Amino acid sequence: MKKILITQSNYIPWKGYFDAINQVDEVILYDEAQYTRRDWRNRNVIKTAQGTAWLTIPVQVTGRYFQKISEVKISEKKWNEKHLKTLNANYARAQHFKELKEFTEHLYVNAVMDYLSEINFWFLTEISKWMNVKTPIQFCDSYPAEQKNPTERLVAISKQRGASHYYTGPAAKVYLEEDRFVQENIEVCYLDYDDYPEYPQLFGRFSHNVTILDLLFNTGSNFYSHMKSFS
Repeated sequence: MKKILITQSNYIPWKGYFDAINQVDEVILYDEAQYTRRDWRNRNVIKTAQGTAWLTIPVQVTGRYFQKISEVKISEKKWNEKHLKTLNANYARAQHFKELKEFTEHLYVNAVMDYLSEINFWFLTEISKWMNVKTPIQFCDSYPAEQKNPTERLVAISKQRGASHYYTGPAAKVYLEEDRFVQENIEVCYLDYDDYPEYPQLFGRFSHNVTILDLLFNTGSNFYSHMKSFS
């Protein structure tokens, strides 16, 4: 049995994204998909004293309406320094912030790539290492793109990787053509993002829809107690 997750790269995504990575044998980043504005590709949510706020990587989008995620370039060089300062300012009082301070600086000081996909890959792989998640992550451009139908492309990649189970988020139920997977003896498995336990969190009302860094700053090495696939 081989479980595979094919997904688009996100910037410092929420805990459910990392739970998904931890549940499978391989992750393929499908960054040949079209870039969508106001999405999770280049931004995520943090908590502040004024409420939740977006932490956004500035990217080049003007006149580039049909560019792929892998083609998106960064438009401001010192974005990483600003994000690090913002995190330091808002999470300094988090219980385990000091425990992660050096690691967080490592993440941002070295996030000096030109393309969004490269930056997302950096954060995904480094945070996974810190969490002791050993699932390999790679881009889909290693596999020939002969299929025009999106589902057929996903099936083709799954077949090339010898997958028996294809994992995806619940939102995919709307558009995924499951029968294409069934024809290739690949079982479609929908991830369950409900009923996550809460954890001690700064600034008022609890929110699940925040970056994984919020969980790590607040729980440290005990993060696994607030995840689903870790034991």
